[in-house]
Amino acid sequence: MRISELSRRSGVPVATIKYYLREELLPAGVATSATQAEYDDHHLRRLRLARALIAVRGLSVSTTREVLRALDEHSTDLHLLFGLALGAVVPTDEPDSPSDQPQEPTPADELISALGWEISEKAPTRATITDTIHTLRELGLPADWQTLVPYARLAERTADLDLAQLEDAEDPLERVERAVLLTILLEPVLLALRRMAQENESAKRHPRPDTGPDTD
Repeated sequence: MRISELSRRSGVPVATIKYYLREELLPAGVATSATQAEYDDHHLRRLRLARALIAVRGLSVSTTREVLRALDEHSTDLHLLFGLALGAVVPTDEPDSPSDQPQEPTPADELISALGWEISEKAPTRATITDTIHTLRELGLPADWQTLVPYARLAERTADLDLAQLEDAEDPLERVERAVLLTILLEPVLLALRRMAQENESAKRHPRPDTGPDTD
């Protein structure tokens, strides 16, 4: 397909596609003349993923380039592809390895161990869990890793729903694109649903007194 067709099918303007080509987010097409090239479905899927990483996930062009290069290097490892695209793990060639120095387990370490989850040692979310628990304690709330276990079990169910929606996509790039879109775009909805559920639960637990009809 020509670049105009690639633009039409992807919904990405031609000018943006040319920019992505210059920034090496998209591989060059097969040259058919000095000024024209042909593109295929791989370019289409790659373009959609790059657009999702930048426009939806909010990555910079340079970070997107780094993520896409890492995806190319690990194209057969779907689990790692999801982690790289969603920021659960950082792009690196170094495998997880334990520190030479023994360290006290963090709240995140204890939570992950209790849940039996397989989480990268380099996952940024580990620090999020530990820092949040420490902050809650500093504010005087009796929080520890056990506090998060029921929430983690709910998160497992959400993750199962997320991943189930990716199974019908055979191409790895398409699966990763869907994972980014589902995760990022649904996060505000999940937060909104939580707030609505809290309001509903509060209404059930703390019914407002019936003030009766207004009287003059």
